[in-house]
Amino acid sequence: QVQLVESGGGLVQAGDSLRLSCAASGRRPSSYAMGWFRQAPGKEREFVAAIMWRGITYYADFVKGRFTISRVLNTGYLQMNSLNADDTGVYYCAAAVRGFLTERESRETTEYDYWGRGTQVTVSS
Repeated sequence: QVQLVESGGGLVQAGDSLRLSCAASGRRPSSYAMGWFRQAPGKEREFVAAIMWRGITYYADFVKGRFTISRVLNTGYLQMNSLNADDTGVYYCAAAVRGFLTERESRETTEYDYWGRGTQVTVSS
């Protein structure tokens, strides 16, 4: 069992930066793949970025060059720069027991076994 707790969300202006954190606890969370997803009001949850246990990273096209995913031991991070109003939503951290996912698999919510409760990010334009 793994518990995930996100933090770092908030209200910012367009062009600002935020760093989200995902603290993982439980059984060997450092060996899991970790992903970030987001959900805007009235929309489906969508993939943002993922990092495998050996450090391979994947990104959604709309965040390439702006967001960076990383991890240190049991904590994952999502550094978000040049934020815009379209980035508004609840950001969720997820963990996959398998440890390695292909890029296609990393984009699917069904590939993840554990989820945090989310942290709100609001970007005003």
